[in-house]
Amino acid sequence: MNTLLSIGHGFSARALAHLLIPQGWHVIGTTRTAEKAAILAAEGVEPLIWPGTDLTQALTRATHLLTSVAPGPTGDPVLAAYGPKIAAAPLKWIGYLSTTGVYGNHSGDWVDESAPLSPATSRGAARVTAEAAWAALGARTAPHIFRLAGIYGPGRGPFEKVRDGSARRIVKPGQVFSRIHVEDIAQTLAASIARPNPGAIYNVCDDDPAAPEDVLAYAATLLGLPLPPAIPFDEAEMTPMARSFYAESKRVRNTRIKTELGVKLLYPDYRSGLEALLAIETNL
Repeated sequence: MNTLLSIGHGFSARALAHLLIPQGWHVIGTTRTAEKAAILAAEGVEPLIWPGTDLTQALTRATHLLTSVAPGPTGDPVLAAYGPKIAAAPLKWIGYLSTTGVYGNHSGDWVDESAPLSPATSRGAARVTAEAAWAALGARTAPHIFRLAGIYGPGRGPFEKVRDGSARRIVKPGQVFSRIHVEDIAQTLAASIARPNPGAIYNVCDDDPAAPEDVLAYAATLLGLPLPPAIPFDEAEMTPMARSFYAESKRVRNTRIKTELGVKLLYPDYRSGLEALLAIETNL
């Protein structure tokens, strides 16, 4: 039986499991709490609480490995705990979820997987280091690296803030972000599993990088509500984390997932993605 060990089984990995389990896969997913473990079990996933549980036995059962765990102050915690065992395991496929933040700021220009890595934040720098550590692991199957753009999907959209009046359109001229619907992440991962290319790097994003204020404006339009107020970036009250996202502006190309993996995006732009999210909410 194909068995996926998903370490840090969060939003994107859960979407992948929803595709694989109906195909007869067994999915083992790690989470941090008993409450979340119960949710995973209800979704058909074998839950393990980690850190806390030794994953050695799960590794021996796995045919495929996905890690969604972010690097910490001292490096990648998965590699620190299980690097040699992962390297020795006869896995058919290894996937590492990274971020387009590794490219840093390109002042709105386009980047692809060959672009230099020049992260503008400490989080991005940690991802560059982690990517290199996974690439150097020396596993029988070299890891596939997926650089994800800003993720949205069911339960992670702008509608709640627009409805409750807390949304603000932060305007920074020239600022653009790339995004990706979680279901398109899942189908990209599934396509890579079906067509492995060990060591490959893929940008996972939609076709339409856009200014963040445009996304909020479209959400308000779909809801039939007034546009959230526009606030210049220099005047906006933001957390340091939120402000750091505006340190980078770039348009990310996704050609490789289409040409190499045959991915046809379900939601090629934020408009189709938001329309689908609202339809889900309306039908609940």
